[in-house]
Amino acid sequence: MAKQYPGPHAQAPVEHKGQRWWRVMCLTGLDYFSTLGYQPGIAALAAGLLSPVATIVLVIVTLCGALPVYRRVAQESPYGEGSIAMLERLLSFWQGKLFVLALLGFAATDFMITITLSAADATAHLVENPHLTSALSGRQVLITLLLVALLGGVFLKGFSEAIGLAVFLVAVYLALNVVVVVNGLWHVLKAPHLVADWTDALTAEHGNAIAMIGVALVVFPKLALGLSGFETGVAVMPHIEGAPEDTEEKPTGRIRGARKLLTTAALIMSCFLITTSFITTLLIPKAAFEPGGPANGRALAYLAHENLGNTFGTVYDISTIAILWFAGASAMAGMLNLLPRYLPRYGMAPHWARAVRPMVIVLTLIAFLVTWLFDASVDAQGGAYATGVLVLISSAAIAVTIAAHKAGQRRWRAGFAVIAAVFLYTTGVNIAERPDGVKIGACFIGGIILVSFLSRLRRAFELRVTDMVLDEAAERFIRDYTHRTMRLIANEPNNRGLAEYQEKKREVRTHHDIPADIDLVFVEVTVRDPSEFESVLDVHGEVLHGRYRVLTLESSSVPNALAALLLTIRDRTGQLPHIYFEWTEGGPVGHFLRFFLFGQGEVAPVTREVLREAEPDRSRRPRVHVG
Repeated sequence: MAKQYPGPHAQAPVEHKGQRWWRVMCLTGLDYFSTLGYQPGIAALAAGLLSPVATIVLVIVTLCGALPVYRRVAQESPYGEGSIAMLERLLSFWQGKLFVLALLGFAATDFMITITLSAADATAHLVENPHLTSALSGRQVLITLLLVALLGGVFLKGFSEAIGLAVFLVAVYLALNVVVVVNGLWHVLKAPHLVADWTDALTAEHGNAIAMIGVALVVFPKLALGLSGFETGVAVMPHIEGAPEDTEEKPTGRIRGARKLLTTAALIMSCFLITTSFITTLLIPKAAFEPGGPANGRALAYLAHENLGNTFGTVYDISTIAILWFAGASAMAGMLNLLPRYLPRYGMAPHWARAVRPMVIVLTLIAFLVTWLFDASVDAQGGAYATGVLVLISSAAIAVTIAAHKAGQRRWRAGFAVIAAVFLYTTGVNIAERPDGVKIGACFIGGIILVSFLSRLRRAFELRVTDMVLDEAAERFIRDYTHRTMRLIANEPNNRGLAEYQEKKREVRTHHDIPADIDLVFVEVTVRDPSEFESVLDVHGEVLHGRYRVLTLESSSVPNALAALLLTIRDRTGQLPHIYFEWTEGGPVGHFLRFFLFGQGEVAPVTREVLREAEPDRSRRPRVHVG
């Protein structure tokens, strides 16, 4: 039976009580729905009169592309790891870890820029309000920093408070948008010539429907921010309440709730995207969308003030500012779920990275730095945001294509492959037009990799065995030494022939002057994936050639496995075990690098160092001998 080995690695992530799927939808919807604050303006600038048509293309891609992809991702990774976990399974060793770290870099880009960009956009709405412009102008960075600090404060207070506030903000914001949309449609119906003028201008500018669709496809990458929210929708899955019959292996209720979340959010957003792009294109002059114009980045707020008066417009501004400020909550929740699932397991983060509050403080400080570096500019961060969103969606599309292929689902494989091609094209066009996004993403990736390897280097001698499982033979071998000292020979297995064990035993007795009447047990460790940090040890006992007892283990690191085994023997027998090594030829630096990268190297001194860190009391520390 598995026994949890004591130590800091045994600390579990903080669990939250599950919430109803629609409440969690409001959390992820903070990011998704808040894009209404700027998406109609982006569409108008990118497509002009063609904005409603281009938005329809975006909605088609959302409902027929991103939504099916993430419904499948929710099924394949129900604990919030997302497509990163699906792709992690395809690669092992260090290339797999580096690939995951790169994807985590883009995820961090997406989530972190969601926090800083949304706060900066909330500041822009605040500063551009007619009643506040003179008082707040020039203080954008300070206001944005205060908004980010308030967001961090909510998460330090508690997760349930974040969910409750999200539900309130989303409900109010969507209700106000319904008022703006209905009022806008009423204005359009009152003036039928607006539709006629628009269609005439559209025909004059683009000719026919095929040309319009072609142009809409070309400008589609510029509208890709309207797809944000799907990755966070999956990342917050652990917070969805499951069904009573859910198990750890099959959380069917949670998956069902996540699919409802994704579908409902996509349908709500699609309706708003189409209607808002239609009314803003017909009711707002083209010049107002230009940089510096009154509708730039705030098209719906412009209509709220123009059509419903400054009082309602101010209320709408307050709601928009609030939801944009708190849009970072879904990103914060996503990172708090995603990063602790990977970095501590890779040994690439401190122990406290699994705790919520320290992580909130660190992420808030990083958001401060990003805000300061980009001078709280929405436009400067837009490229990085779009790149992060599109890279993650593309990776998700590739992951589900591979999953469908492995499952033998040919139709799904073909459909997902087409979707993946669309998103890869969109990502490529976005990168070509806005290379700054990749540069910023590369900074996040470089920072994560650097911090990760420094952390792993610092934790190199840490005991990192999560479970120790002994089979019946291994249990019997150890039990035999309850009243005497157990002496182990560390052996690197070759062909495991009789001569190998005879020679090894003879050398150890000679070098360490061990009498012939003292029993010796061989221990052999096989390294499978040295890039793994934490591991479960399965210890098997066997008798070879009718006389040699051998304990065999599989681990990511030979010294860590041996140290954990020695401590287990001590705890189970009450006796201090001894282990015997041979010196290995070669320099210490090269051996350390072999240990760090491949889990081997000069095993004896590293085993002793792991034991020294794990057991400060020398009188209780297993004995290590080298000859």
